[in-house]
Amino acid sequence: MDMPFRRWWQWHTAKPPVVRFVHWLLVAALVVPLGVWAGLELSDTSCAAGVDKRGDDDECTGVTDGAYAFNDELRPVSARIKAENDRVTRGDKPYATVALMIPMTPGADQRAERIEVLREVQGAYLAQYRANHESKEEPPIRLVLANPGREMARWREVTDQLAAMSASREHRLRAVFGFNVSVGRTERTIDRLTNGKGIAVVGGPITADGLANDARHPRRYSGLAKVVPSNREQARALTHSLHVEPAQTFLVEDTSESDLYARSLRAAFRAETKGTPYAPEQYDADRVTANDFVQMVNNLCDSKATTVYFSGRPRALSHLVAALGKRGCASRPFRVVTVSGASTLALDPTMDWGAFTYGAGLTVEYTTITHEDAWTTGRPPATGGSADDFTALGRLVKSARRDSAVGDIGPTGLADGRTITAHDSALTAIAGIRNRVVAKDQVPAQDSIAAAWPRLHGRQRVNGASGWICLNSYGTPYDKAVAIVRLSPDPRRHIQFEKLAWPEGKPPSAQCKAEPE
Repeated sequence: MDMPFRRWWQWHTAKPPVVRFVHWLLVAALVVPLGVWAGLELSDTSCAAGVDKRGDDDECTGVTDGAYAFNDELRPVSARIKAENDRVTRGDKPYATVALMIPMTPGADQRAERIEVLREVQGAYLAQYRANHESKEEPPIRLVLANPGREMARWREVTDQLAAMSASREHRLRAVFGFNVSVGRTERTIDRLTNGKGIAVVGGPITADGLANDARHPRRYSGLAKVVPSNREQARALTHSLHVEPAQTFLVEDTSESDLYARSLRAAFRAETKGTPYAPEQYDADRVTANDFVQMVNNLCDSKATTVYFSGRPRALSHLVAALGKRGCASRPFRVVTVSGASTLALDPTMDWGAFTYGAGLTVEYTTITHEDAWTTGRPPATGGSADDFTALGRLVKSARRDSAVGDIGPTGLADGRTITAHDSALTAIAGIRNRVVAKDQVPAQDSIAAAWPRLHGRQRVNGASGWICLNSYGTPYDKAVAIVRLSPDPRRHIQFEKLAWPEGKPPSAQCKAEPE
């Protein structure tokens, strides 16, 4: 023992038992609260109201009304959502809540993904703003942000939070929208929300054919609507636009069975390249190397093909582009075509832009859900969308600054279509809610919302910024416009608009309704 403690101990032990007992009570009164406080500090996993660190996670997941920002880039737009929500909840009318559900905590080194998340949250907020400030329809709309974490690891816990909000008289959650990647956890989340919890869902940029209802499976996800064409429909629109003979096509495909996007796109492109004399070049995305793509390009050089249909994720596509930038048959130009997932490449810091000007040249064209020039340049058709519908959103984006009514929402951009798609999926969710209102100052019941989806066509269509959203009896969009765009090495604008295209080969009629099957 050290000297001070030894002296205290000798003094303490010389006291009568009752005095020694009081000493220990005093020690306990001091030490125990400190230990409890330290334990609480060590075990406190709360990030904010409704948002927590779960298990061994290093990220915060859950649901917020904007009071918490899931990453630094989201702080300005989260603050605007919080302000709008506070205005709505302080009002004298009952409100409905909608939730944007996407992973919102990409890693610090995932620049492209962080920008995509910002764009989608901005689109959701701008749809809420328009619904509350540019329309007299009711109910007012409250927006919450639901983060299931990286790779949607906490999808089940966050889904259960949303289900509790749906049953709550305070929150009155009536629809969940978003979902920006076609993977197994997205499928399980949508299944649990729709079939398990009875909550209406509007899918954002999810394009896998299996993530939808159809004639064979009309109630696969009871209550699901989508606002973007599937991979199969995008492939059809692409082929209508290309005018390429099957003998000139060459297919490169991801063989993954677990990736819904890759599996769906593979089936779609096999149909579009039927008749090609060349066997597909296949790869496993989990094992493929850059050298594998060099070998694929060698086989391409040995063929007479001019157009490569690429079925896979953006990372693999960037490897293919790099390999084409070093091809032995430099005197031959090639065109690579794919669908909307390629938008990420414009933000990829490792993208080999020099490949586009190598030898006789390389073009990469793809269908995307929309583009900022789609309805405002050239001579767009009279049906299927309009410049006015796009401009209604574009005007708000341009006005988004600290001294405006919209407010500061961070750096904005419409070229990659993420803001537009999130806006349109939110607008569709809101239209579904408002179309089910049967009495003034009442919020429609949760189980009534999905009945709105088959009605959203003709005069009741959703006039999205990306084009008309006309849902068929399965809740999927009929003959939805897609934009054909081209990747460009021009640093001022990496995504350049080419033209509009349609799954049916032409714009829809004014009725915008699918023919009976």
